[in-house]
Amino acid sequence: MRLTYLFVLPFICICVLATGLHSQTIDLGTLDRSGEGKVALAVESADTAVRTLAQRAFSLHGGITLTTPASAAFTIRIERAGESGAVTLVIGSGTPFQEQARRSVPGRDLNHAVLRACDLVVEATLNSKGFFAGKLAFVGKRGGFSEIYSSDLLFSQVRPLTRDRALVTGPRWSPDGGRLLFTTYFKSGFPDIYVINLGTGRKEPIATFKGTNTGGIFSPDGRRIAMALTGTGNSEIHIADSRGRNMRRLTTNKSNEASPTWSPDGSRLAYTSDAPGRPQLYQISVNGGAPQRIPTDISGYCTEPAWNPVDPNKIAFTASIGGGFQIAVYDFKARSSKQITQGASSVEPAWLNDGRHLVFTRREGGRTRLMIVDSETGKVSALHLPSFGDASSANFVY
Repeated sequence: MRLTYLFVLPFICICVLATGLHSQTIDLGTLDRSGEGKVALAVESADTAVRTLAQRAFSLHGGITLTTPASAAFTIRIERAGESGAVTLVIGSGTPFQEQARRSVPGRDLNHAVLRACDLVVEATLNSKGFFAGKLAFVGKRGGFSEIYSSDLLFSQVRPLTRDRALVTGPRWSPDGGRLLFTTYFKSGFPDIYVINLGTGRKEPIATFKGTNTGGIFSPDGRRIAMALTGTGNSEIHIADSRGRNMRRLTTNKSNEASPTWSPDGSRLAYTSDAPGRPQLYQISVNGGAPQRIPTDISGYCTEPAWNPVDPNKIAFTASIGGGFQIAVYDFKARSSKQITQGASSVEPAWLNDGRHLVFTRREGGRTRLMIVDSETGKVSALHLPSFGDASSANFVY
């Protein structure tokens, strides 16, 4: 049998950094924020499509309120810059408008340039990473078949990565976004771990051992893969190199372990174990040793841990609460958990690169839909329309 588990601080200057762009100091003056970690913005553009895209992106961020120029702390102007796929970003404030910073922002295409410009605005106004120009991998079910897809965060550019017409799950990006791990039933009829090279489209096996092979996830440096294998009997956590070789078993016990996730520095793994009788979270050094239970103390059923890529003190997970499933975050410093979703069943949390927002799967009425939640404010937004079809098991890379 194969097993699957389910700042209110004023500041004057902020240095804006973006990959491939030189740094620039933007004099923002004193921020007029609506609350801690929040800022009010107005968005303007002569191009309706550009303005709509930027407003939709900003609306996903729990720290940004969209308003009019008269009420905004900053007015953001984004305009096309010729036919090169670049845009001009202008940050200013006041009525009449007073320009404070201007820069050209290139991109792969117009949409990408606009989203990169929006990310620079987040960095400048909230002093945190922007995530709008990142990309998703997820399981989409369209036409009755499940396949792995990739997409921008706004679902404006979606493409299939598999066409196997087989059950697939658990896509996980490499840190550079060039490769993607996933579990598929395609060839053997049982769960096996494969990797896709996004440049060539080639798929290669990582773990096809007897039993179940699930939960493949790259280490933060991309050099190792953690996974859950049952080849030795019950499900145990293993570590291999990035090609699935030099396999090393990390846990050895009579319980079932699943869903490994790496700490930001790659020194530890958190995972799910049913050692207490029902699933709970544990952690272990990648060098081995005795596992330690993570005292979430929020539910008797905790699964699907996701270690925060920015704050090593936080782990998101799925917990059974009130007869359903919700996303919660455990804080090692506070030694307590906080429930961050409400209502319909919410599962499969995955952090965005800012360490503040998560993408997750919402299950309701027999359908699944990808959502984004701000772990600080609890704001939840849908990433796609129901008409897209079922989508689940998302993972994010920037």
